[in-house]
Amino acid sequence: MSLLSVPLTPKLEKMIDKMIEDGVAPNKAELARKAIEKYAEDQAVQAVLDAEREPSLSGNLRELAKKFE
Repeated sequence: MSLLSVPLTPKLEKMIDKMIEDGVAPNKAELARKAIEKYAEDQAVQAVLDAEREPSLSGNLRELAKKFE
């Protein structure tokens, strides 16, 4: 496991302290890990939502697959 040192503004540090106080995570390291995982999940969800809005990806899945053969 690697170690990452990140400078924080006083505002961010207060936010982190509040989140730990509220029980979001037991410590700063775990909170940072959770935040990174959440960001990655949000990006994956957004990619799916964007794909659903893509007009070329709508319709019958079998017909759509034929376009890529």
